Amino acid sequence: MSTARILADLTVGIHILALLYIGLGGFLAWRWFKTIFVHVFFALWGVAVNVFPLPCPLTALEDYFRSLQGLGPLPGGFNAYYLYGTVIPRALLPVVGVTAIGIVLISYVGAYHRWRSRDHHAPAHRVRQA
Repeated sequence: MSTARILADLTVGIHILALLYIGLGGFLAWRWFKTIFVHVFFALWGVAVNVFPLPCPLTALEDYFRSLQGLGPLPGGFNAYYLYGTVIPRALLPVVGVTAIGIVLISYVGAYHRWRSRDHHAPAHRVRQA
């Protein structure tokens, strides 16, 4: 197996992790609130590359490693090549999109409530222990 093939496969794995983070990463903010800012960036980027003609850097990187193997770019991009019609039936794409947005919003609402309740239960001042 060539180095380019290994790097392309590694890029696919990272891309899948990034998609999982876009969908579910907001729930990490329930425990670590400051991660919400990283997640908002990822979520907005995920929406932008699917709505506007912006190139995804991970897809571009995989295409580069594919070109080193003598292969062409992913037909239709990462989602179309790996997910649509295989993992996600094409007929369900609108439902999956709305569900994904709903999950992200639920994670944000939950993060906000956990952050707010933590703030209200914190002591007004901290007593220094000797």
